[in-house]
Amino acid sequence: MKLQDKNQYLRSIELQRDRIDSFKKYPFCLPAIRYLSHLNFHPRVTFIIGENGSGKSTILEAIAAAYGFNPEGGTKNFNFSSRASHSELYSVIRLVKGIKKPKDGFFLRAESFYNLATNIEILDKEGGGGPPIIDSYGGVSLHEQSHGESFFKVFLNRFGGQGLYILDEPEAALSPSRQMAMISRMHELVEAGSQFIIATHSPILMAYPDTLIYQIKEKMEIVQYEETEHYEITKSFLNNTQKMLDILMDID
Repeated sequence: MKLQDKNQYLRSIELQRDRIDSFKKYPFCLPAIRYLSHLNFHPRVTFIIGENGSGKSTILEAIAAAYGFNPEGGTKNFNFSSRASHSELYSVIRLVKGIKKPKDGFFLRAESFYNLATNIEILDKEGGGGPPIIDSYGGVSLHEQSHGESFFKVFLNRFGGQGLYILDEPEAALSPSRQMAMISRMHELVEAGSQFIIATHSPILMAYPDTLIYQIKEKMEIVQYEETEHYEITKSFLNNTQKMLDILMDID
């Protein structure tokens, strides 16, 4: 598939650098943003990877907010806010959309998933005349399941295809086997016309083929899967476990 497709839901973003007063203040000082001008997205799956604090989650949050999603997660219909902590980055981002509009969409972030689950319960208690919202998430309270189970139920039940799905570190709640199951579900959704933008640390998830991987170091660069630090470090550790442990624990 071509790297750019006019039918994809989100083709790229552009940072309006002339509207930024200083690149020395947060969040514009972050490595992911300081040298950013534009960012192209793959029509299927785009990964953004990097160390903690590099700015990958900040970029994802800004993309989601600029697109109209609630900064703490959910669909465009959610408007709860437990703490207004999102940055102003979304206000200086211009979205370049394709000619097709998604029929579904969701912003899923690990750190505020609890708040999303709580808001669903609140809305269902208030009632709205229609079926309970939780029915779209498997019918069982997300709080009455483990974090990993509830997270995975969202992939299985709420994501319906022909959607734009923005995921911030989804592996945080998933075991390695569930991460592999997520690849299978993600492929079903891609085949059903979906587009994913994912920030992750997981070398399992980023193994999904035919994608675009941006790695953040001093600046953002496109890399192949085997060139990612996550792959290299994980492979080295698994192939030389005792040697690595000896080094890490300073054992002679």
